[in-house]
Amino acid sequence: MPAISKDLVNHLAVGDEDGGQRLDNYLFKILKGVPKSHVLRIIRAGEVRLNKKRCKPSDRITAGDVLCIPPVRTAEKAPVPAAQAVPAREFEIVYEDEAMLVINKPAGVAVHGGSGVSFGVIEQLRRARPEARYLELVHRLDKDTSGLLMIAKKRSALVKLHEAIRNDHPKKVYLALGVGKLAADKLQVKLPLFKYTGAQGEKMVRVSEDGQSAHTMFRVLARFNNALLHQAGLSELSFVEATLKTGRTHQIRVHLQSQNCPIAGDERYGDYQANKRLQKLGLKRMFLHAAELRLAHPLSGEPLLLRAELPTELQQLIERLSAAEQSQIKQP
Repeated sequence: MPAISKDLVNHLAVGDEDGGQRLDNYLFKILKGVPKSHVLRIIRAGEVRLNKKRCKPSDRITAGDVLCIPPVRTAEKAPVPAAQAVPAREFEIVYEDEAMLVINKPAGVAVHGGSGVSFGVIEQLRRARPEARYLELVHRLDKDTSGLLMIAKKRSALVKLHEAIRNDHPKKVYLALGVGKLAADKLQVKLPLFKYTGAQGEKMVRVSEDGQSAHTMFRVLARFNNALLHQAGLSELSFVEATLKTGRTHQIRVHLQSQNCPIAGDERYGDYQANKRLQKLGLKRMFLHAAELRLAHPLSGEPLLLRAELPTELQQLIERLSAAEQSQIKQP
């Protein structure tokens, strides 16, 4: 990130990683602490020059462009207490090259700070890699979801990946454990989803005709209905593969809830009593994992198939349930 002088006119050359974006978005990024309204005002007043010419907020910048920016005073930040400082952290790397990074995100870690969360994956990665000029999230995973998370290392890669996502090119496959019996072994759920704010200010989603179109394909991998479950006060569980055809907030969670098969351990859309009973079987988190990504490399076009195995605690639960199922089948 270029250093901006508070007292002198700044002349900045646009780097390769920043080319292609809108002028206002670029300035919002480099002028941290400056109100967006002030940034827009200095552009419209002609105080910002692009290649020595007046410019508009919507103008696109390209690599090699020269920006002239007037002295700008940013808001002084109070020192961050040591306890709140972002700790550097690397994550399990599934794939990495000069354009992109794909990690296996653990459950319980937000992808970015905000909404009561001081920091997330992206802030920790930036702290761990101070030499990296560009690190941006390509998409998001819920805090309690584990699995494959894409991060762009070049703006050109980010633009291509976002374009691919809009065109439904990356195939995203998740593994989930539902509480209940999914109606069919293969099921397509096409129900619109509407975002709203809950009573405690939390982000919520429900099925509603006023919402955005959403499409999930489900395939049952295993059904569990055995003595182990019955002893814990549970009737049936469905281990499913979910393939996203759209990427709405909480899509898989709400689509499974709509089929009376909410995700095991889901504290927001799940079955409270069932979750308490599942804890006795060792499930301490939501059973949702981003397991597979199929996509074309954003720069080379090379086909990529990336996988992240189920975390140990989820795999052990499936093995335990499978063993109980087999034991029941063998009984006379």
